[in-house]
Amino acid sequence: MNKVILMGRLTRDPEVRYTQTSNTLVASFSLAVNRRFVRQGEERQADFINIVAWGKTGEFCSKYFKKGQQVGVIGRIQTRTWDDEQGQKHYVTEVIAEETYFADSKRDGDMGTANFDATFGAMPSSNEGSDFEISSGDDLPF
Repeated sequence: MNKVILMGRLTRDPEVRYTQTSNTLVASFSLAVNRRFVRQGEERQADFINIVAWGKTGEFCSKYFKKGQQVGVIGRIQTRTWDDEQGQKHYVTEVIAEETYFADSKRDGDMGTANFDATFGAMPSSNEGSDFEISSGDDLPF
């Protein structure tokens, strides 16, 4: 099985190009994905992962994704190789996006202060800013 789930911040706006043969849209961007653990005395490390989105998914990314936004990507890892003009072989590993999502909090105007845990959308424990409240079970209808 080849399945990747990532959440991170865009390091740049998606770059759009079209294939020569079928004129299919391809969007490319990079995500800075924080590593889960931090070594004592060091700053948090991030991995920079190249993402490629084709067709409608690529169109969505090119329209709505901007540098600095936190997004979620579900896809698969793909490797490819090619030879350049000097005959040197190049290798690249990238994630082919199959699903893409916004991951920033809608309440936050600036994209740098998402109001949820970055370990995949765990909601905050407080009800701050929410009109929804659960009272004691005594007055629930079921």
